[in-house]
Amino acid sequence: MPLPKLLALTTCAAAACAAVAAISGCGDQAMSQEPAAASGQTLEGQNVFRYETFGDEKFWTETLRLHEVVEKSVDPTTGLSVGLKVDADALPAGILDDADLKSPATTVALLKLNAIVGLQAKVDENGRLIQLGVTCALCHSTVDDSVAPGIGRRRDGWPNRDLNVGAIIALSPALTPEQKKVYSSWGPGKYDPRYNQDGKSTPLVIPPAYGLAKVEKVTYTGEGSISYWNAYVAVTQMHGQGNFSDPRIGLEVTASPDLVTPKLEALAAYQHSLAAPPPPAGTVNAAAAGRGKLVFNQTCAVCHLGGSGTDSNDGRLHAPAETGMNADYAARTSSLKYRTTPLRGLWQHPPYFHDGSAASLADVVKHYNTARSLGLSADQKSDLAEYLKTL
Repeated sequence: MPLPKLLALTTCAAAACAAVAAISGCGDQAMSQEPAAASGQTLEGQNVFRYETFGDEKFWTETLRLHEVVEKSVDPTTGLSVGLKVDADALPAGILDDADLKSPATTVALLKLNAIVGLQAKVDENGRLIQLGVTCALCHSTVDDSVAPGIGRRRDGWPNRDLNVGAIIALSPALTPEQKKVYSSWGPGKYDPRYNQDGKSTPLVIPPAYGLAKVEKVTYTGEGSISYWNAYVAVTQMHGQGNFSDPRIGLEVTASPDLVTPKLEALAAYQHSLAAPPPPAGTVNAAAAGRGKLVFNQTCAVCHLGGSGTDSNDGRLHAPAETGMNADYAARTSSLKYRTTPLRGLWQHPPYFHDGSAASLADVVKHYNTARSLGLSADQKSDLAEYLKTL
């Protein structure tokens, strides 16, 4: 489809968006992941998760000037190569058939359609990109690739392990060469949520945002609840306009009006509604997993309480040496320790551990067999790794 037609169709899409925005935002008529019997608060939270920038456009546009880079240099092929995802439900049928995927103007047209997951933009009447912001969904949603790789229906809560956040930020003309070097070093699926606070860099694997309904401490180092971390990220990482305070790390940010705090309750309700995805049919050896469950109950359940849970709900955190973890990131936090990560959807999101140091579930088992002196046989390790796929 020629680019002028693609741009013209955005007018129709905008009208459709306005009709449903009060409920759940543009493109949600055919959602792939709407929670069953969702409450009004949950639907409000979905809209916050997918589309709310908390006023962060000022930073991404005026400070980093990324709208200039996108408009001039980021065509859809390039965007997909750094992990950006396209929401197929926001696209009119057939719109991509003849679109020029090597033209940055096509990216701008997709932004006008509100079709790039996790990005919010303002495009003027001349097709110029004049404002750009980010949402929670940028890092914590992906798509099912049902149209093409990187293009499909949303999967909220799934970590975008293809997303190279650092490489995208490093495109900013406002950064120093040293900053660009640090951001460029992180690689796909990783992000350091403290680099802009303490100047150190130990990037973390982007975690899933599903399966958190019974998890009281959501960060790798157990600082606080889901709303604590949502506020921290919204204010200090997304650079939204809001309040955040944590005397433990000497950080207090205030803003007026506060665009973050009033949205936290609904956002948490939506995130808590997202269940971990089960493994695809035919991908688990049931007999081996059954044997592995016995091994898990004997060796792992002391920390992963209730099977896939976490003893951090009981206030317990672990020194890095206790579990053989690299201590560098914990040393930058108020707890100085790591929580037991709740196990959910493990089949879906390698690599594992906070730093991605385990490429597979077999590597996870191997690590703990050594670090915790479990003494597992080769068969037991294999069975345990198979069981972990089911969690």
